[in-house]
Amino acid sequence: MVDTLGLLLGVMVTAADTGDRTAARVLLKEVGDAHHRLALVWADGGYTGSLVEHCLAAFALVLAIDDMRGFVVLPKRWIVERFFAHLMRTRRLARDFERRTTKRRSDDLRGL
Repeated sequence: MVDTLGLLLGVMVTAADTGDRTAARVLLKEVGDAHHRLALVWADGGYTGSLVEHCLAAFALVLAIDDMRGFVVLPKRWIVERFFAHLMRTRRLARDFERRTTKRRSDDLRGL
């Protein structure tokens, strides 16, 4: 999770069979506990259901970007994409060969 400047707020590495919505609930709790001033969460249309209700209760507002047709530039999404591009410039992070998620998380943090 990054802030609006693209600075890292939290990292969570999960197994491939863990869905984004399941992991997002845990990550939001960790980031919310660490950053008490977190008040607004931007998310796309893939984050639906009980996760949205949980966020509305904890963070006052969740903006779900959906109902778009064709290619539409989303300024907030490019902040996250820029962060991923920065990580991929680190050769060690360009491929995922680790077997343990704790190792991957530490490598992600070291790549910053």
